Amino acid sequence: MLLLALDTATPAVTVALHDGADVVASSSQVDARRHGELLLPAVDRVLAEAGVKLDAVTGIVVGVGPGPYTGLRVGLMTADTFGLALGVPVHGVCTLDGLAYASGIGQGPFVVATDARRKEVYWATYADSRTRLTEPAVDRPADIAERVAGLPAVGAGALLYPDTFPRAHEPEHVSAAALAGLAAEKLAAGQELSAPRPLYLRRPDAQVPKNYKVVTPK
Repeated sequence: MLLLALDTATPAVTVALHDGADVVASSSQVDARRHGELLLPAVDRVLAEAGVKLDAVTGIVVGVGPGPYTGLRVGLMTADTFGLALGVPVHGVCTLDGLAYASGIGQGPFVVATDARRKEVYWATYADSRTRLTEPAVDRPADIAERVAGLPAVGAGALLYPDTFPRAHEPEHVSAAALAGLAAEKLAAGQELSAPRPLYLRRPDAQVPKNYKVVTPK
């Protein structure tokens, strides 16, 4: 097994290789505006560090979000392209699950929250680092304060809103190493992973104007 994992659902552009037992190489850079520019060089860097060619990869793991539309689709489209070119499976993993897996929290419950912008967070609750209790959602922190009161929390969204998440701590962003480790564990146990389909949870910012006028000739 040699899994190439990547995620662009948060400001982190993160890539890792996992051989089924451990992380072979990894790279993470935080830049919310350069996902498309940074991702492929990061893949090249990780492959070079591991001393392998892309065609040695036996599977792709990609974070499916939730995340902003523009950043998230960079990782998903890249993963699909690699899968088609190499003829290998592409496995989706919820980005929040990767943060939970890397949290170091053994038994919960606890919360994972990432920054959804617009003064909102993407979030879910967990029984432990491998077991999600609720479906990913997007809400204003104040609106979920009672539901998450007293729970430990991880992620950039939790760190941004200490009034709602007073027990917040790192990791701030997901790492591809965590996604790969979680995927490798599940695959070894014979568990199915999700399809590589995006969890947007809301419509993209860019939309056609309501009073759009058609100017093409009839």
